[in-house]
Amino acid sequence: MMPFSLDNKLVVAISSRALFDFEEENRIFETGDAQRYMTVQLERLEQIAQPGVALPLIRKLLAFNTEDAHRVEVVIVSRNDPVSGLRVFNSARANGLKLERGVFTQGREPYRYLRPLHANLFLSANDADVRTALDNGFPAAHVYPDSMHAATEHPDEVRIAFDGDAVLFSDEAERVFQRDGLETFHAHEASHSREPLSAGPFKSFLEALHRLQQADAPMRIRTALVTARSAPAHERAIRTLMSWNIQVDEALFLGGLEKGPFLAEFEPDFFFDDQTGHCLSGARVGPTGQVLAGVINALGEERREKGEG
Repeated sequence: MMPFSLDNKLVVAISSRALFDFEEENRIFETGDAQRYMTVQLERLEQIAQPGVALPLIRKLLAFNTEDAHRVEVVIVSRNDPVSGLRVFNSARANGLKLERGVFTQGREPYRYLRPLHANLFLSANDADVRTALDNGFPAAHVYPDSMHAATEHPDEVRIAFDGDAVLFSDEAERVFQRDGLETFHAHEASHSREPLSAGPFKSFLEALHRLQQADAPMRIRTALVTARSAPAHERAIRTLMSWNIQVDEALFLGGLEKGPFLAEFEPDFFFDDQTGHCLSGARVGPTGQVLAGVINALGEERREKGEG
């Protein structure tokens, strides 16, 4: 048998809780009673789990695969035990998902397997796993399990929306804003408008989607930049994408307006943002993942460590 290769494929690593609704089981898992958790999963082995918030996205991405071309690989990467993994695969099969590979670590951090998988994206409902993956250079997001599920009006199109700073781009400009305020931020971005921003954690995922857009496949991809930036700070963002030779299909410069109503019109299969407020707004209208990176999240972590909320 010829060895299978992940080269030139879009590889999505996803936890079982992002793919299926295992919230009840997870509450048992978080009590620390591993044996009870395994017993419950074994009792429910033949019980098909309900779809999780990321399942519609995964179904659409897998539709890029045809008999002639295997373009997308989805791998379950989970803290579950191998027995619970049986239920995950059973549920995937019952939902029409052709998943063949999985990593089950029985409570241990699974991030170390992202490298040999060449993962382009890691979706998990575990904050710690997401932070560790980001620290190790992988695009990763904390899935909001209670997000609204994706709209069904676009069955032949994958729609993905991205925030800019600390997601597609680095947080260098956001640091100026946090330190010196909006007026200085606008002046800084205007004076650096022709200097591309450094790459953020999700640049490589956007590049992988851009390559997939070129495929002659039954599914299409539509991307959107949804950012709190406004003129004159818009120019640097657009010129940065131009310098990467990447185009997004839509760009929304909202200047501080709430993102949720605009996302409701775009109807993404997934929205990625670094800030909790924007994620909560997005989660009310569609699947959302928080990118736990950048200065905003670092400041929040510092406050939590100091007991400030």
